[in-house]
Amino acid sequence: MPTYLAIDVGIDRLAAGVVDEEGAVVVRDRVTTPPRDVWPALHRLVRRVVAARPEDADPLEVCGVSCEGPIDQERGTVTPLHLPVWQEFELRERVRDLTGLPTVLGPAGQARALAEHWTGGAKGADDVLVLLMSEAVEGGVICNGRLLHGRLGNAGALGHVVVEPDGLPCPCGGLGCLTAYASSVAIEEETNRPLRRAPASVIERTGMMIGRALASAVAVFDVRLVLLGGAVPGAFGQPLLDAARRELDQRSRLAHVRAGPDRSEHRVTLDVTSLGTVAPLVGAAALARWSAAA
Repeated sequence: MPTYLAIDVGIDRLAAGVVDEEGAVVVRDRVTTPPRDVWPALHRLVRRVVAARPEDADPLEVCGVSCEGPIDQERGTVTPLHLPVWQEFELRERVRDLTGLPTVLGPAGQARALAEHWTGGAKGADDVLVLLMSEAVEGGVICNGRLLHGRLGNAGALGHVVVEPDGLPCPCGGLGCLTAYASSVAIEEETNRPLRRAPASVIERTGMMIGRALASAVAVFDVRLVLLGGAVPGAFGQPLLDAARRELDQRSRLAHVRAGPDRSEHRVTLDVTSLGTVAPLVGAAALARWSAAA
């Protein structure tokens, strides 16, 4: 069976692991993302994970790497907005040279969409949007069973949908992007509290902004299922989901782009992702698996 080396570059942590064809994480490890020497830390982590593989494990075939965007898949570079020490960093080539494996690079939102479609809450769904909200806000869209890729590989970047014209500043340099309202960094900076202590008014507003972005996204992409993932939905829970559903319904007048409880109707189902803490590594492996099957 194919086995995948999975690497996820997060703003607060670096993770690496070995994932089998069933989506099970066989080996994994993680370290805190250092403020400066990110590549040396990632280099050591990957070497440690590869060395920890069981002796009877199947050979590694492909390496998948997920990272906050924007990325340039033609050049294999990343310029994460929340990781300023990496500007047009040649991540794909570095990983390929380190591992000796064919290496696939993709944004975290697309990786998470593929992971949920492979073995999570979107398994069996041909049209799904996954919105990932942690330190960054990213998305991935699968239409007719195929991942939307985009010109440079950044399709689905819903964090930069404008939800409040002339609103709060976003790290991208724009105003009023969803990231400025729904990322954990933005929320904690505004409230001066950890996510789990955010006031109800902030949770309600965050859900409302998510619903605004989704109202545009589901109309554009015509998806049936939307899944929310990451630290923000994990901390805010059902009140966030309820607020997002209300806003989506209020802003979507066509029946097929409204949220509804009856799955037999041609409506949008809005829920949360199901893969939990292994999701980033399953997502990175899913990038490799998707590329190998393409």
